[in-house]
Parts: sequence; C-alpha cells; structure tokens
Amino acid sequence: MAASLDDKYLLEQGRVFLSGTQALVRVLLDQRRRDQRSGLRTAAFVSGYRGSPLGGLDLALWHSSRLLSDHDIRFEPGLNEELAAAAVAGSQQSGIVGSSRYDGVFGLWYGKNPGLDRAGDAIKHANAAGTSSHGGVLAVSGDDPGASSSSMPNQCDPAFISASMPVLAPASVSELLELGLVGIALSRYCGLWIGFKAVADVVESSASIELASDQPRIVLPKDFEAPPGGLGIRWPDSRWWCWAPHRRRSRASA
Repeated sequence: MAASLDDKYLLEQGRVFLSGTQALVRVLLDQRRRDQRSGLRTAAFVSGYRGSPLGGLDLALWHSSRLLSDHDIRFEPGLNEELAAAAVAGSQQSGIVGSSRYDGVFGLWYGKNPGLDRAGDAIKHANAAGTSSHGGVLAVSGDDPGASSSSMPNQCDPAFISASMPVLAPASVSELLELGLVGIALSRYCGLWIGFKAVADVVESSASIELASDQPRIVLPKDFEAPPGGLGIRWPDSRWWCWAPHRRRSRASA
C-alpha cells in the first residue's frame, strides 16, 4: 500500500508517527473533519508568536499549508503575542458581525509563556467576551520550568487561572491530540478560551499513536440549563449587565 508523509495528518484510522508539534497541527485538521461529519461548515484561524518549546509550530503549519488551505484553516503568524491574541479573538465574532460563510470559526493561539504574560490583557478581554458556539479557542502556551531557554523559570497555569480560563495539561503526544479536541469542545460548551499547557518533554517528543475513528468520544453534560442567550459571545453585551440587577434593587428599596 502506498504511503505518504502526509499520512500523519490524513489517516483517520490505524497507526501514525508524529511529533508533539505535528499533533497540534493535526488537532486543527481532526476538528474540521469532526465538524464536517456533524454537518457543520467550519473554518479555523491560527495566530501566535514562536518561542521554545513551540519554536517549530509555525514551520509545521507552513509545511502543511496546502492541507490547511484544503480544510479552510488559515495561519497568520502574529507580529507579537497580543496582536495574535486579538486576531484570534476576532475569529469568534464571525457570527455576530455581518454575514459569514461558516457556521463557526475555531481558533488556536500559541506563544511561549513569557509571551502569555505579555498578551495577558488581550487574552483576559477575549476570554471575558467569550467564544462562539461552533467556534472555540485553544490557547497553547509553551512552558519552560527549567529556564533552559528563558531568563527565569516560568509556567502558564497562574496566568491562565487569573484570566478565569480552564487549563488542560497533556502529558504525552497522544494526549496533545486527544485533549486538544476536548479543549475545543469545552470551549464551545462553556464559552471560554481554554488554556493548553505545553512542556518541552511532551511537545518536542515524538510517538507512534493508534488512531480510532472519531476519537476521543466527547459527551457533553445534559443536566445544565444555559442562561438566556447562552454562555458564548453575544452582541450587544456589556459589563453594565453585571451590576444592573443590584442597581434596580437599590432603586426599588429607596
């Protein structure tokens, strides 16, 4: 049987060999294929700024540009981390600002952890605004706890938590792929950006992975009643709604 270097991205069953960086690229392709099987017409937008251990992610995306284009996935490297975050945040507005060709656009932001600190304001505001129901955002931060290529040890968890973002921490190349898909599903469900912790021991390693059709199987909770308008991004929206009920009660008591 003929084999191709693109099999690591195209095969949907069987065994593939890929690096952690390539697994992140495959998350985008797998999510697009899952949406197609669900009858959704989605696209993806990726932007970020390179830095170890994610220094090769942009190269992997460029090398796969033809495949990405075939799956309506667009990669635009950021001039810096916060501009990249603002661009990814814009992808979640495709359904509320004008007309769109897609049911939703899911996004991926990436950067080294010091870049996450730099982009903190943009990411906090994007997370507060929310994600679209058929979009979702995965924010991948490269940690350097041993300061092997940084001026000081660093980790992403405190920054993600301070922005009120859930955090996923894959511990293998296989989990990069599995939890990446779980993260996008979670982002769509709860309307938040999802922090994705990437350490060198995982993202800079390679592994042979057994694929199974439509894995992982994601079952969303059914015992939660969403508020009017849902949990995701909406327009118009304002911080005014956070304190308006208290204001009305205070007026009534007066």
